[in-house]
Amino acid sequence: MSLISLAGELTENGHRLVQRVYYEDTDFSGVVYHARYLHFMERARTDYLRLLGVEQASLAIEGDTEGLVFVVHRMEIDFKLPARMDDILTIETTTEKAGGAKMVLQQEVRRDGTLLIAAKVIIAVINGQGRPRRLPEALAIKFLAAGHKIPTRVE
Repeated sequence: MSLISLAGELTENGHRLVQRVYYEDTDFSGVVYHARYLHFMERARTDYLRLLGVEQASLAIEGDTEGLVFVVHRMEIDFKLPARMDDILTIETTTEKAGGAKMVLQQEVRRDGTLLIAAKVIIAVINGQGRPRRLPEALAIKFLAAGHKIPTRVE
């Protein structure tokens, strides 16, 4: 199995990651525990960055004298339908906006094309001291180009 398949794939809209639901992801009723969706979406965002060639660890240390870190600032989640053990989920991530000191990502979790979860994730860009800092233009372009969208900058 190639590393690319482990990290999902870049698509014409952004990124797609496929994950299986395991017993550990479910609650006593046999459905996916609501907080586990955060794990699935975090993995997808991390692999999206990885496939764009963005190494988070090196950004935090070497990005420049301030460092650069991405943190979730706000998340809006709509739970539409539950997933169950052994379901195969597809997590799709698209960049809505990138620039200034934040990014806005849209994430969807689907099973066989059926929408289970829709989320809007606002990512703050901070330095090593936890203060807001601008997303470097080269990184903003990578995120915006991933979905071949007309660039929309957040100021």
